[in-house]
Amino acid sequence: MNTIDISYDNDAYRKLAPRKFTLDYLKKVLAELGLDNVEFSVSFIGEDHMHQMNHEYRDIDDSTDILSFAAEDDDGFGFVSAGRRRRVLGDMLICPEVLARNAQSFGVSENEELRRLLIHGVLHLSGENHQTNDPSEPMLVRQESILVKLG
Repeated sequence: MNTIDISYDNDAYRKLAPRKFTLDYLKKVLAELGLDNVEFSVSFIGEDHMHQMNHEYRDIDDSTDILSFAAEDDDGFGFVSAGRRRRVLGDMLICPEVLARNAQSFGVSENEELRRLLIHGVLHLSGENHQTNDPSEPMLVRQESILVKLG
């Protein structure tokens, strides 16, 4: 069983990413990736907060659409729950304002961009990375493939 905690810095963010939709979509992503018995959080935060986090953790003085913080220990598991080892993936932060600007810039709906970011975050939390934002990066190719498959 997976545990996904979703929080919103601002109630207005619930309109872009309703809890039920976000949970249901993340469950599909986890199933597609074969991830079970995992725990992670998704926080929808404002642009000022995202700017601060991006500066503090990546030394980039600007906001971004998503940050992912993997939290695995050396063996890839966090704690034992009900006799099963639960894999703690970490935390992802999503900024709705940047998401909306990117969606407009890319010519896609905000919902499509949200789904893209949810996939992107889970891929990062499960250990995948990319060096650039070039669409030919293997992680980004996989992200887009999952997006097409899950809709």
